[in-house]
Amino acid sequence: MDLLKINVNDHCEKKNGLTYLSWAWAWAEVLKVDPEATWVVHTYGPEGSTEPCMRIGKTAMVHTSVTIKGLRRECMLPVMDHRNKAIPDPDAFAVNTAIMRCMTKAISMHGLGLYIYAGEDLPEAEEAERPKKPGTITPTEGAGAGISDDRIGELDELAMYLIDCHKEGKDMDAIRVWYDPKTFNDNEERVYAWSCLRAESKLRSTIKANKPETEPA
Repeated sequence: MDLLKINVNDHCEKKNGLTYLSWAWAWAEVLKVDPEATWVVHTYGPEGSTEPCMRIGKTAMVHTSVTIKGLRRECMLPVMDHRNKAIPDPDAFAVNTAIMRCMTKAISMHGLGLYIYAGEDLPEAEEAERPKKPGTITPTEGAGAGISDDRIGELDELAMYLIDCHKEGKDMDAIRVWYDPKTFNDNEERVYAWSCLRAESKLRSTIKANKPETEPA
């Protein structure tokens, strides 16, 4: 099995525009390739008081290795929050979360899900123009960084509603909602919602073509 050719899209989740691959599923795929595969968390510090992370000032870095069929590949990752910002004085939960993400990234160094980190939508074995599943949104990487998680969820639902309106031939409903001054609290929310529609070029063209002469700021 060529790990580079496996489509991982159905096993990813998006949060604040960032893509995360399920570590449990990724490791299961590795075991299919090599039942004897291993992974290691590297530790740092004086003997007898080592930690599963490297302290860098108030922040920390984790380091994992994954060995598949005798080939070891390594990866390091800062202990970060959900916005990919390094956490000052991270607790055990944050360190553990970073370790599992780092392990998944080390697996990608062997090929599985590597296309995600390269910013691609599909692995090299599949056609780039393959249509996306109906009812999915694909926000631009990093979009919505200054928006709360709860509001991100609401904007995701809004994007899905707009897509549904378009598919049902109710473009005017989508247009009215988009340009309603109560729909967005600020331009950052509008930009995020727009990025969620990037796979819906016809819908975006329709919205742009029907922009009111006096659009609310």
